[in-house]
Amino acid sequence: MRRLLVIGGGAAGTAAALALHKAGFDVAVHEAHPDAAEDIGAFLTLASNGMRALAQIDATAAVTALGFPLTGMRMLDGSGTERAARPLGEAEDPALRFRCLRRGDLNTALQAEAARRGIPVRHGARLVSVDEGPDSVTAHFADGATATADLLIGADGLNSTVRRSIAPTARPRYAGERVFYGRTTDAPRLAATDVITFIRGTSVAFGHTASPEGETYWFARVAGDPLTPEEIARGTAARHRDLLVPLLREDATPAAGIVAATADDILATDATELPRGMPWRSARCLLIGDAAHAASPATGQGASMALEDAVVLAKALRDAPDPDTALTTYENLRRPRVEHNITVSGDISRGTHTRPAAPAPRPGDEELIAQLEWDGR
Repeated sequence: MRRLLVIGGGAAGTAAALALHKAGFDVAVHEAHPDAAEDIGAFLTLASNGMRALAQIDATAAVTALGFPLTGMRMLDGSGTERAARPLGEAEDPALRFRCLRRGDLNTALQAEAARRGIPVRHGARLVSVDEGPDSVTAHFADGATATADLLIGADGLNSTVRRSIAPTARPRYAGERVFYGRTTDAPRLAATDVITFIRGTSVAFGHTASPEGETYWFARVAGDPLTPEEIARGTAARHRDLLVPLLREDATPAAGIVAATADDILATDATELPRGMPWRSARCLLIGDAAHAASPATGQGASMALEDAVVLAKALRDAPDPDTALTTYENLRRPRVEHNITVSGDISRGTHTRPAAPAPRPGDEELIAQLEWDGR
């Protein structure tokens, strides 16, 4: 199994290509969007575990050239009183510090790094179907092109086309919150630039941080009915502000002022998750990242878990004696951890504290570090 095809050029897919290339495989990436598909107003935070995964595939410099580090967090209540403050992750190591950056910038940086290493990244390649044979798998694209490989990796996100061929009945489900992301240069700087502040408000869970250049990035999570497709596709920044600001003014925190100062860059979406236990693979296809284990964004671990996937998959294919053993090993290592994240993040979004009757063990930090260490098996 030497020729590998990755569907999806986001963080999961491009990082997987970088890891597989480093492991000696012939790999190509096919991305549906004509470019890096930057999400207006959307940002993400890579946690220390995600940064550790990037380090194993020699991609730290490509990402730390973007965004800014976060070394601490504060927690406020609805009165604006600080209830907790602590360091974030492995803040003492510059390469492993949490990093705040725009989603599109991360995709662009990883794709540029792939191109620098000679990995083909084809844009505008929208997958329409997959044909599996006894010796190969063929991807068919909307423009009539095809690509054949020994293994196809579906890293095509929440609405994965690859997933429809592996788990046709698995559907993303609403996790109980509407989520808004914003960015503004007009809000006053309220804390050090390397700190993220979380606010447990009366009606809204809110978070914000500021870049060294003075941009304030924020998110708001609001419980209630899901947004309609029209509200997601055509909702305006003004409409989102009109919804959020009155809710945020119920509390004595800076949140309402930050949102009111945001002119245009507001993105609205629903918190969604995939069901635990759904199939991840067939004979010659495998799902990774959000295509396999999308979770509510409440824990902020989606991108970091996808980067972990990339490293563990490449090591499994590199070290196992045969492809089936490699994919079984990968799934056995990844499923407990990522499905634990689905549960915890969904509980936060729904305001519940339920747990599976017999939860699978979750790898701790030492076990994860060993799994990611490139020179270890």
